[in-house]
Amino acid sequence: MWFRLDLRLADNSALNAAIETCSSIIPVFIWDPEEEAPWVPGAASRWWFHQSLLDLDRALNKRGSKLLLRRGPTEKALFDLAAESGARSIFWNRRYEPAIIARDRNLKTLLRQRGLAVESFSGNLLFEPWTIQNTAGKPFRVFTAFWKACLTEPAPLAAKPVPGRIQSPAKWPASLAVSDLGLEPEVDWAIGMHRHYAK
Repeated sequence: MWFRLDLRLADNSALNAAIETCSSIIPVFIWDPEEEAPWVPGAASRWWFHQSLLDLDRALNKRGSKLLLRRGPTEKALFDLAAESGARSIFWNRRYEPAIIARDRNLKTLLRQRGLAVESFSGNLLFEPWTIQNTAGKPFRVFTAFWKACLTEPAPLAAKPVPGRIQSPAKWPASLAVSDLGLEPEVDWAIGMHRHYAK
């Protein structure tokens, strides 16, 4: 289960699918900010990632699992992890930035060529961009018209709760520590953010 910006257990479509179909799950987060170009995460985003990864790992620990951390490139990190663990399937929630869509499409092709089953899910939006279109089959340019079209669609499924136990593999592959990713600032300007960060 490849976590990206969806660092949560509740209402996580990819995680729920992995739990339903796999005998054990390896949750992983891959840090490769260069792949986010031209919107590489800034200092505040990196600080948020650090806190959120710690929180996600704690939440997984409570359910008998843990979060593995790897550095990119993503393609190599996923190939290596599948080889080390014997994983046969990879699950993730879709993102919608044009560069990430192109990267993910290519990644799916390469992973499938290596014999891995790959499934991606809608895990961040009520309606995916290509599902709500105008009568010409194109994206809306005016919000009011878009909103009216959304109201004619079936209601989205209810949010799924946090899963109970998450089945772990018999042997865990190696992992970096959150501190190894170098996400926190060297000079702690985030003291005020710590006070307001929701735990």
